Amino acid sequence: MSINLKTCSCSSGVFAAETNEIQSVSVMEGDSVTLNSNVTKIHKEYMWKYGAEKYFIAEISRKHGISTYDDVPDGRFRDRLKLDNQTGSLTITNTTTEHTGVYQLEIIGQTLTSTSFSVSVYARLPVPVISRNSSHCYSSSSSNCSLVCSSVLNVSDVTLSWYKGISVLSSISMCDLSISLSLPLEVEYQDKNTYSCVLNNPISNQTTHLDINTLCHTCAVPPVSVSLIVLISAGSLMIVAGFWIFWICRKCRKIDREETVETRAEEITYAEPAFYKRNAQKKKVKEEDHVVYAPLTSRL
Repeated sequence: MSINLKTCSCSSGVFAAETNEIQSVSVMEGDSVTLNSNVTKIHKEYMWKYGAEKYFIAEISRKHGISTYDDVPDGRFRDRLKLDNQTGSLTITNTTTEHTGVYQLEIIGQTLTSTSFSVSVYARLPVPVISRNSSHCYSSSSSNCSLVCSSVLNVSDVTLSWYKGISVLSSISMCDLSISLSLPLEVEYQDKNTYSCVLNNPISNQTTHLDINTLCHTCAVPPVSVSLIVLISAGSLMIVAGFWIFWICRKCRKIDREETVETRAEEITYAEPAFYKRNAQKKKVKEEDHVVYAPLTSRL
């Protein structure tokens, strides 16, 4: 189902003066634009005016020749105007969004003719970014992936759209934007269709294609599996921490034993050996004390 959101009716924000003819011209910021007079012969005077205030910005006349002016108070045209001395066509170089507005050309010949140009200068568009909306990853089922396409810009008259192939699924338009523009999309993980997000204005566009396998692979994992993965990871960390603590304690104990052995070795006192000569006299006395008695024989 296609969903289109439009917040306002966009316009260039300029007002045309009373003229015989008006032309619309669009240009990208930074480029040059030429407002052609389309005259077929040389006239006496060409005068260019800008805006509702009708500031004189350039002229060709017999009195002043070719002249360009910076009468606009903010100097937005300084060193940017070039005037063709034959046709009176005006070229604006290095345009900015401030050059958006109505330009009026008055040609003075036998009669006075006037032509107006409604110029729109568009800022260069950034590339839209597709990201996964993780808070809604499991909003409907584990096989669905919630995405959002966004773009931060400060331009006018832009549209952000989701495409499925060449069909528009949804879009949102803004005339004047200074905040993030975003558009959601929900797809199935196994979806084989081609999706893209497009940001465009009347003269240019920027496109980003969706890679479902890259952005939605985690969406396809059920919450229970995610919890299991978290528990396994936590358990692995605890095991590694346990081994590390065990190794530290073992090393500390080894150091303590080595220090104890060294301390005991330092406390041992060695005594000098003393030798004494045995008393020979005592030995002799002991030998003499040994008496042998002979048996007695009686005579009759």
